[in-house]
Amino acid sequence: MSTPVLDEPQDTRSEVVMKRRSSSSPPDLSVLQDRLPEWLKFPRVAAAFAAAFGGLFFVLSYPYLVPVDANLTRVAHTDVWGHLSYARWMISERALPTTEPLMPLAEGVPFVDTAWLSQLIGYGAYSQWGVVSLVGLHALGVTFIAALLAIMAFRKTGRLWFSILGSVVFLAVCFHPLQILRPQLAGMVCFAALLALLVSGRRRRWDWFAVPALFALWANLHGSFSVGLATLGLFAVGQMIDVWRRDRFRVRLLANPRAWRGVMLLQLGAAAALLNPYGLALYAEVLSFGSNPNLLDLVEWDPLTIQLLHGQAAAVVVLALAVVYRLSPRRIAAWEVLLLSGLGGLALWHQRMIVWWAPVAGYCLALHLGAIWNRNWSAAEPSPRGGLWTVATLGLCWIFFAYTPLGLTMLHGGPQDQEQIADRFERSVSAYTPIAAVDYLKRNPPQGQVFNTYEWGDYLLWAGPAEIEAFVNSHAHLVPEDVWRDYMSIAHAAEGWSRGLDRYSVNTVLLDKAGRGGLIRELREHDEWTVDYEDRLAVIFVRKSPI
Repeated sequence: MSTPVLDEPQDTRSEVVMKRRSSSSPPDLSVLQDRLPEWLKFPRVAAAFAAAFGGLFFVLSYPYLVPVDANLTRVAHTDVWGHLSYARWMISERALPTTEPLMPLAEGVPFVDTAWLSQLIGYGAYSQWGVVSLVGLHALGVTFIAALLAIMAFRKTGRLWFSILGSVVFLAVCFHPLQILRPQLAGMVCFAALLALLVSGRRRRWDWFAVPALFALWANLHGSFSVGLATLGLFAVGQMIDVWRRDRFRVRLLANPRAWRGVMLLQLGAAAALLNPYGLALYAEVLSFGSNPNLLDLVEWDPLTIQLLHGQAAAVVVLALAVVYRLSPRRIAAWEVLLLSGLGGLALWHQRMIVWWAPVAGYCLALHLGAIWNRNWSAAEPSPRGGLWTVATLGLCWIFFAYTPLGLTMLHGGPQDQEQIADRFERSVSAYTPIAAVDYLKRNPPQGQVFNTYEWGDYLLWAGPAEIEAFVNSHAHLVPEDVWRDYMSIAHAAEGWSRGLDRYSVNTVLLDKAGRGGLIRELREHDEWTVDYEDRLAVIFVRKSPI
């Protein structure tokens, strides 16, 4: 006979769950697992780089955050508009120019367009997103170079602040040359990429493909690929010197693959540069460009002197390098001496060449400063990695892009109202851009040849009447030498300036008040000319009795 079982109160299912919840402690956030794969986990320093250089990109993307006179973040009144004009001509004609197509006085002059790809990229961006795309491309190029230099230095030293200091040196020395947006910036980006490949210290198989691909692209973006080839050559010689210094045996030097690797890369790069529409003619153009006599009258082709602001900055960097090299425990590689002296010599010869010396100087300074600190104070420790830093890095990059004028335009579209478009344009370009004067000429097209200030020829071609006959633009090397001599004589109001205007049948003169005060005074006093338009920047004269 079975024993009866007394009924006991039993908890319901819900009560059991509640008890378990009440007895359990809250989750410990400190032990949450990071489920990102290792290759996706960024180091903490990546977030710091994103903050520093994202901020740089953000500031450069807003032209109106800095004073008008600073102009670093504004689209210059020269160069860029001429390059866009050549791109517009190429799109219209569906061909590359073989002779100068925009200046009637240079008609028939052979033209090898060494920057055709940069011009088309700039024109495509402008057509799609307007003037903010030019500001954005400029900001992106400058930020890329500065960030890459810092990353290169950090990989060698592990020191964040010294790495960023190298980028600051680059920006300080190149502050003035970087104010003008031109295809040269694309060449500088390629130069920084080449430098990163060379100084990595690793012999990677993909370098045999990366270097030729880089030069094939560079040769179509800008003629400065020749500087890249010279850099590659100096680096190869430096490697040979280092091998010889280490082994002291000629036989080992000849048999050492490290010594000859740079020579082979140089040959591949030189061959890859031939992949351009002009072939060998591109080399001839690049090598003969610097000897053009017209360039002697341009300030940016003058020697670098201590009187110039960027000359003073370069002198300070040279002194700092001398001290750092004296104290550095790191062995000084031969390529450092060769590049600093070779590119520095070019900069002393032509101040425009300072843009190639500055990245090397900034990198070398950061490299040896980090070495001094690591030896005398404390060695660098690896930066911790984690998914949190991946999220932070990507989030910062997105924020700094999405809230710039270019980012907002790409994501949400630009203004549609013509007044808003005009206002954005005026706030984005240099204060010395003759917007109102050229707009007046567009509404009142001049007949025949126009004599214009050299610096305004590009914008006149871009925004002026469709059939405007500009006297010169920033492509001074395409202007016949006799025409250029006459331009300089007239622009400086030299003796016979009036006969010069008569000889070219000039009926309209566009001049800037800041630089052409002498000629303006002569025209005001001359009986044959009268003022047709005038504002704070420009004055337009027309002939009373047109020729």
